[in-house]
Amino acid sequence: MQAARDDEDHGERSDATAATRNIFLVGMMGAGKSSVGKLLARHLGKTFYDSDHVIESRTGVKIPIIFELEGEAGFRAREAAVIEELSALDDVVLATGGGAVLNPRNRELLKARGIVVYLRASVNELWSRTRHDRNRPLLQTQDPYARLCELHAQRDPLYRATADLVVDSGRQSVQALGRTIAEQLALRWKQSA
Repeated sequence: MQAARDDEDHGERSDATAATRNIFLVGMMGAGKSSVGKLLARHLGKTFYDSDHVIESRTGVKIPIIFELEGEAGFRAREAAVIEELSALDDVVLATGGGAVLNPRNRELLKARGIVVYLRASVNELWSRTRHDRNRPLLQTQDPYARLCELHAQRDPLYRATADLVVDSGRQSVQALGRTIAEQLALRWKQSA
């Protein structure tokens, strides 16, 4: 297979086949992007990245500290730079932060550079997974459940518009979810071959 190269104008892939070998996971906090992403990468022989973990590694602090010092806008700028960089790699599985889809450029890059999988979960499922997690700065409010509902209502249409594949992450185990996604991706790749 010919190596993919970046287009000089927009950084988009010129080799669509290479681009479709990247898998980008989007979805709300608590949807399972990191857990499923690690499993998928291992199963498919790809390199796994979590954009939030890369940001934390580079700054030396946790996401809530970045929010505290730089605000959400500062964090989103860092997130956009990391997504631009990591989505340009080949043969990766990238778990994005829950709010990554808020940036139109992020959505554009993810769609152009790989297959976007939306791990969808209901607000109640997300709440049961995140309610005790203090590492979620957007939920540190008087009414975190109401905030989670707002975020879900705002982001769900963006996830759906960006995704090539929507998978319900609600009641499946991580292993079952990983198998389901791997099977659907294999079918997609076979059809495009």
